[in-house]
Amino acid sequence: MNERRRSLLGMALLGAVEPLFAAPASPAATPLLTAAARQALDAELAAIVDDPAMQLASLSVVAIRAGQPVYEQAFGRRYIGNGALPDKPATPATLYRIASISKMMTTLGLMRLSEAGRIDLEADVSGYLGFSLRNPHFPQRVITLRSLLTHTSSLRDEGGYSWPFATALKDVLVPGAPLYGEGKMWSTHAGPGEYFTYCNLGWGVIGTAMERVTGERFDLLMQRLLLQPLGIVAGYNPSALPPAALENLATLYRKRTVDTEVWNANGPWIAQVDDYSAKPPVPPAGIAGYVPGANATPFSPTGGLRISARDMGVVMRMLMNGGVHGNTRLFQRATLERMFARHWTIDDKGGNGDSLNGFFPAWGLGNAHFPDRPGTGLVEGGGFDAVGHSGDAYGLISVFAADLARGNGLVMLAGGCSADPELQKGRYSARARFEERILSALHRRAIVGQQAAT
Repeated sequence: MNERRRSLLGMALLGAVEPLFAAPASPAATPLLTAAARQALDAELAAIVDDPAMQLASLSVVAIRAGQPVYEQAFGRRYIGNGALPDKPATPATLYRIASISKMMTTLGLMRLSEAGRIDLEADVSGYLGFSLRNPHFPQRVITLRSLLTHTSSLRDEGGYSWPFATALKDVLVPGAPLYGEGKMWSTHAGPGEYFTYCNLGWGVIGTAMERVTGERFDLLMQRLLLQPLGIVAGYNPSALPPAALENLATLYRKRTVDTEVWNANGPWIAQVDDYSAKPPVPPAGIAGYVPGANATPFSPTGGLRISARDMGVVMRMLMNGGVHGNTRLFQRATLERMFARHWTIDDKGGNGDSLNGFFPAWGLGNAHFPDRPGTGLVEGGGFDAVGHSGDAYGLISVFAADLARGNGLVMLAGGCSADPELQKGRYSARARFEERILSALHRRAIVGQQAAT
């Protein structure tokens, strides 16, 4: 396996034909869309949201060109009252539970700790957890944070990936521990570093290690490391959101048959998560007495960040600017180069990982790579080679994709689908067709179209 034989990081950096980051253009050189172009894009996206074949409960998007935001818009409803309560419209500032894009945000927090010398990505993660983390089928092989970040740690989700605060993570992961069960969280055929399998559990481990190293609760730690320095009102703990942000938080939906888990495009929109219309969120059970470093999974480092498309654009622009936000440097450029370099790529025969039918063709440290080629590209016709992450949970579909070298980027947050996206495959990628349509429209009209006009 490549991870074991050589450093892909070194190969990625040595083999680069252009810098990962480029100096973004000034705002004066990057005008907003013309009124006509904006109206055309508004109309195209509105038609996608209202398409009877796949209606969307809500949609918030941002497009960035040459490091500057050129388009943001929102469609649909962040809350659907179904006649009982008033509907509430989505806006570009509406917060969503962004699902697995949270992993990339968690990784940014981890990279700040790495840069500060608090954590070594190549060290045995056991030293940060306070217990031995070993695959019992490969007990001599060390599990590192780097292997967790690249989904090659040999951990699996079959044994679960979230437990209450009262459950210590070591009681789940260590053979012979009270909650170890049948050990389904470990691969029996691939040891650490051998095989890519997308794994949510890895980020529960990462978040717990971050807590134990710093002594800080994960949700508060991420505020300190990432969100507050960027001036972003967001968080992994909805009960801690300020009232204005909570009021603007999207409920996520699916159209279902009432009282069943069966998709039904003709049924009502049924809230899946973040419905606080009747009462505000309460703190997670057990949080008051929780000792950081025991089990960070209730905060969902893997999927639980609530943030707006607009503020995801703030994160994206900081990355495009090589780690600088305003007059503040959050990251050294070398730290981000390491994070977004390519650390794993699926081989021609799929012998080094499971790409989920092409959805995961390549990976960095806590971020997905979207190579600009048929089957893996994000936009129709190509021309957008990007890194970032995707999300899919509770009806939400999300994308954060940035061409860091050119300063072009797309953010998409769809807050609910009327039908199973798996039944409406895309034409040129592993994504749902409505995702392809949204991303392609944003790229064609807000990035390529704007380039042609200047």
